Amino acid sequence: MTGLGAVFRPQLAPERLRTVARLADDAGLEELWLWEDCFREGGISTAAAALAWTERIKVGVGLLPVPLRNVAITAMEAATLHRMFPGRPILAVGHGVQDWMGQVGARVDSPVTLLREHLDALRALLRGELVTVEGRYVKLDDVALDWPPAEPVPVIAGATGPRSLRLAGAAADGTLLTAGTPPEGVRRARQLIDEGRESAGRTGTEPHEVVVYLLTATGADGPARLRAELAAEGLASVPDLGVAGDAGAVAKAVQRLADAGADTVVLQPTGDEPDPEGFVRFVAEEVRPLVP
Repeated sequence: MTGLGAVFRPQLAPERLRTVARLADDAGLEELWLWEDCFREGGISTAAAALAWTERIKVGVGLLPVPLRNVAITAMEAATLHRMFPGRPILAVGHGVQDWMGQVGARVDSPVTLLREHLDALRALLRGELVTVEGRYVKLDDVALDWPPAEPVPVIAGATGPRSLRLAGAAADGTLLTAGTPPEGVRRARQLIDEGRESAGRTGTEPHEVVVYLLTATGADGPARLRAELAAEGLASVPDLGVAGDAGAVAKAVQRLADAGADTVVLQPTGDEPDPEGFVRFVAEEVRPLVP
């Protein structure tokens, strides 16, 4: 079965999260994803709150920009969430938007090198290992978590370019793709991820989950809102990107991404979605029954 989720976008005030999270949990939605966009809302703080307010739903953070965090802090926070809410947090790490990283003095010369070092150290720390490393960016001296996760947890990497997608295959347990990825882009991403997995000798290991956002607009003004957001993001010319329409149309768009290689599709409302609670209910109650 294709996984299905929805995004709580940080254009909404943080105090809106409680109602949306509880509604998503009660409606049977599988996953609720949060963003750490500069300079809106923190990923770990919102995830912890959403997990505490709910009982069963998985809560994803897509994604935590690695230039903003020492890897030990990332590991401590990830392990704490997994110990308190076993099996429910989903954390993705990635480069972050480079302009934003520059604004806070965290931009690095080689984002791919930093992400590789961060992924290697993070996964080792979450396995409970004692880690010493002297990398270009990541430096640890006999660091181990006192409270590592009780069970193995996947680490997902956000990626777009070919080098980052190959890195995700080689060094992460899954990959998160943006809403700027059409079905053909998912298919190509899968190929690059598999190349990375093969180069790292990981083809016989656990499956590599691919999660992709799908920009989605509903209601009478849905097509106009979708066109406006794609134009604002410079994506208006990309074919087969986003969907506007009823549950049937959305389910077909989800299936196209699944057929291209996505394991989970997370419906991303437009930034001006007028009814976030209604959007979550729509995903859980109308789209989910139509997605095999």
